[in-house]
Amino acid sequence: MDFTFGIITDGNSEDRINRIIDSIEITMSDDYEVIIIGGNHIKREKTRVIPFYEDQGPARVSEKKNIITRESKYENIVYLHDYIEFLPEWHSEFKKFGNNFNVCMNRIVNPDMTRYRDWCLWMDDASGKVKDWNYLIPYNITTLSKMMYISGAYWVAKKNFMLENQLNENLRWGQGEDVEWSIRVREITDFSINEKSVVRLIKQKDRIFNEITEYEIRS
Repeated sequence: MDFTFGIITDGNSEDRINRIIDSIEITMSDDYEVIIIGGNHIKREKTRVIPFYEDQGPARVSEKKNIITRESKYENIVYLHDYIEFLPEWHSEFKKFGNNFNVCMNRIVNPDMTRYRDWCLWMDDASGKVKDWNYLIPYNITTLSKMMYISGAYWVAKKNFMLENQLNENLRWGQGEDVEWSIRVREITDFSINEKSVVRLIKQKDRIFNEITEYEIRS
């Protein structure tokens, strides 16, 4: 399986981006490319840097991700922020998982290997099931796409699907651009989960979401 890895950055994270590309080089056994959106001076094999001018204000993450979609030369696109690296078995496990998905989430862990925001229930429009919306659900629960949310920090999707369902460029980071996109696209596709391909945050972050058990979901 070939992949485009699209990294968005503000241009101040070259050390982290080099570490991310190192991890991509280690895991990939098929062809790939890296697209970096945001100013920096990185020169690496199979890597393109596309300048992005922040003169219209910061946090224009939706525009950056839509550029990655248009510029990608492979059908499988990984969208990630500049603080997420790949564990060595990521690509081999994806090849086992297969190519049958539109939008796919992987297991995301913090540096201490605790779970981060990956397979997330978002229940604000599904009253009566649980008391709140901020839950991480078990990876074996795969039938709740219509009530789920894909974090904008990281996900994998098909190029054609993303061309037809681009992010809303009127929304910036912190304005719920990933929530709006998730609610929109979950009506037309089911999300997939491949928990065997693991990515890790380079810096520890509060996951905010709490874990919920299968029993609690079904009760």
